[in-house]
Amino acid sequence: MAVTVDIRAEGLKLLDALEGFGPILAMKLYRITRGPGPDVPILPCLDHEAMLHERIAPHAALYVQETSSRDLHEIVIVPAERRIQIDTVSTLDEHTDGSLLRLIALLETRFPEYRIQVKRPSWWRGERRVANACLAQVSLRDVLLGSDLDAVKAQVDRLATIGTIMEKHSRVASWGIRTVMSPLLGATGVILFLLLGALEPEGGNWLTIVRYGLLTVLGAWFLYYGIKAVQLTDMGNRVWKKSAEYNLILAERKRLNRQATGRP
Repeated sequence: MAVTVDIRAEGLKLLDALEGFGPILAMKLYRITRGPGPDVPILPCLDHEAMLHERIAPHAALYVQETSSRDLHEIVIVPAERRIQIDTVSTLDEHTDGSLLRLIALLETRFPEYRIQVKRPSWWRGERRVANACLAQVSLRDVLLGSDLDAVKAQVDRLATIGTIMEKHSRVASWGIRTVMSPLLGATGVILFLLLGALEPEGGNWLTIVRYGLLTVLGAWFLYYGIKAVQLTDMGNRVWKKSAEYNLILAERKRLNRQATGRP
């Protein structure tokens, strides 16, 4: 169920602070209905809307550009948890450490009652690889500020194609795990028991240790292969969701441009 929040009233301190820091370029809302605020692209938070479990607190994410350095940042405010998070994953290579420190200092000064967190790229989730795959096709700066929207749209479409291909690669890996792992482990077990079992009277108990050790190593390798397949699926989904987010921002920018120029 959506929570109706007047953004200008609920986040007045945040908006005022960011107006001194730099302009807001786009907003992502999760279960929050927009009230008065800056006339910028507004889109849903795709990551959390796709989860469907509704255990995520309503929040708003803002893309903001520092006026002095032109660096980009993403700030997520969760009023119910008194938490503000600076997401450095979505703005990878779009800001300097100095700009990030200035933003942290500003938020800590203006919001002493909030926990200020900085989200760094997760190695386990492959977030840096996802960010680099996105940057290789289109930058967040072009999506938010680029003047040739048609050219940027073509770049975003290429990114979406890559995300689709990544998802298909993950399907191949998952299919291989499901169809090959069990028969191969079974066949290997039979072979080990037959070959090493014939030597067991002479070899003693150490052959039993070798037998189970080899099966354990083979099982661990298949487990690792399966985890990598799941990880590839997750990364492919995140690349595709990023392309969907970029397309929504471009669509909103085009709509706002038509409103500003009076074109239908």
